[in-house]
Amino acid sequence: MKVLVTGSNGFTGTAVVRKLLERGERDLRCMARPGGRWSQLEAMRKDYPDANIEVFVGNLVNQEDAERAMEGVGVVYHLATMMRGAPADMFLNAVVASQKLIAALVKVSPKARVVLISSFAVYGIGQMRSGDTVTEESPIEPNPDKRDVYTHAKVWQEKVFWEARKQHGFPLVVVRPGVIYGPGGGALASKIGMDIFGLFVDFGGKNPLPLAYVDNTADAIVLVGQKAPDGEAYNLYDDDLPTCSDYLSRYKREVKSLRSLRIPFPVMAQLSKVISWYVDYSEGQLPPAFTSYKVAAMWKYVKVDNGKLKSLGWKQPVPTEEAIGRAFAYFREHGG
Repeated sequence: MKVLVTGSNGFTGTAVVRKLLERGERDLRCMARPGGRWSQLEAMRKDYPDANIEVFVGNLVNQEDAERAMEGVGVVYHLATMMRGAPADMFLNAVVASQKLIAALVKVSPKARVVLISSFAVYGIGQMRSGDTVTEESPIEPNPDKRDVYTHAKVWQEKVFWEARKQHGFPLVVVRPGVIYGPGGGALASKIGMDIFGLFVDFGGKNPLPLAYVDNTADAIVLVGQKAPDGEAYNLYDDDLPTCSDYLSRYKREVKSLRSLRIPFPVMAQLSKVISWYVDYSEGQLPPAFTSYKVAAMWKYVKVDNGKLKSLGWKQPVPTEEAIGRAFAYFREHGG
């Protein structure tokens, strides 16, 4: 059975390809857009000489490329997306590309199983009560247009897949990772706070930081792909999570010193009301980065739980303490 991995040369995609090989898959089609780097995939060919690792250069927004990518495929791990960039490009690469992939699947491999890599960002945390636990049954963001472009794109991407599954009947499982990090990734997620004119403002405070170390993420994704029943979604984060403030403090000690300021959520919530008023009053003269809705969705205190993932038998391969140590060693070596 051929396995297709989209976004296979990305930060998480490369780790997923290696984990598939470790778990015994030997017929892989690794897809990514033109201009990508393939050095790690080429290295895997040497590490697994008995495997058929096909490098497929193409773009999912091109229907012909999508159909060629789906030929003979039994399972799709769909990781291709954009984390940042122009809004039109992000929506194109998350939603339109997914629509093209689904059309190709229905036409070429209608029984193929899809493992969609979504995001923790799809949850409507702003609608939840402070102290609630985010589970797979928590509400999906009802107003993604009031959030950011990435959230908007991921909410619509999930919607497209769930509706297509209902219409066409292909098996689908969804993985919603938290903050994926590790060597080669980002160091300070927006869940912690933001750099504002050279001052890092800690908005996350005592919130648990929903970390998902890249190797642990890949291990969980492959497990879900191989074992999870059709129609299920799984939250993905590590055990023993630090708070946002604890992570930031350790980063400052072990990686790089930086100026920071802690603003508690209640203070920011009140301040955001003033900002929201002024955004409306000034007819958009101030960018709406800190509206009440966005602040609540991003930094309201909620708990997280990975119990459903563990019910599949998942055990975190790299302990959180070791994972943070590895990541910080890399960040320290590469300037943070």
